[in-house]
Amino acid sequence: MFVRTVYSTGDPSKIDAAVRALNAQGRDLLEDRPGYRGSGIFVDRTLGKLLAVSWWTSEEARRNSDEVMRERRGAMLEPFAATTLVENYEAVVFHEVRRPEMGGGLRLSRLEFDPMDAGLLADTFRASVAPGLEHLAGLSRTSLFVDRERGRGMVGALFTDRASLAASRGAHAAVRHEGAAKAHVSVTSLEEFEIVFTDVRGG
Repeated sequence: MFVRTVYSTGDPSKIDAAVRALNAQGRDLLEDRPGYRGSGIFVDRTLGKLLAVSWWTSEEARRNSDEVMRERRGAMLEPFAATTLVENYEAVVFHEVRRPEMGGGLRLSRLEFDPMDAGLLADTFRASVAPGLEHLAGLSRTSLFVDRERGRGMVGALFTDRASLAASRGAHAAVRHEGAAKAHVSVTSLEEFEIVFTDVRGG
């Protein structure tokens, strides 16, 4: 599958207005597009960060959907968003242990790597990172997104509740460190979000 991420920052006191618009208008628009497979909304209400992710069967479906979403995105994110970054990735790993739920937590790791090592990253994640994460209490889903041309990626680990997210930090750090060394990647940032909504139909 292929994904589009929309990462916005702004006034924390106005984030819920953007969430309501994305949950209503945004999801209705996405549902009407060919090739749509699901979406997710994740927030950090303390700092004022919002991450929206949509899943697509092909690059073409994702590209065609963006023509519609681009026109409406700004209005839906107002008055919250002061900055917005849109990125595209290939979802090379999607591993669901149990269905994520609203109120759970997402830990997001951003990666950089030599584009020549994209295959090594995918193989390492499947062989050792995903199995290592699966043993963490409360894990719901883990996924790996890559941009092969730019040598950038994202790893998402979703947990059933915020307590499990917090309790997993030490063990997750050990898996992340070992995986990064094997795959020759650099972890450039680490963030945590609350799950507002997530539903992906198939992997």
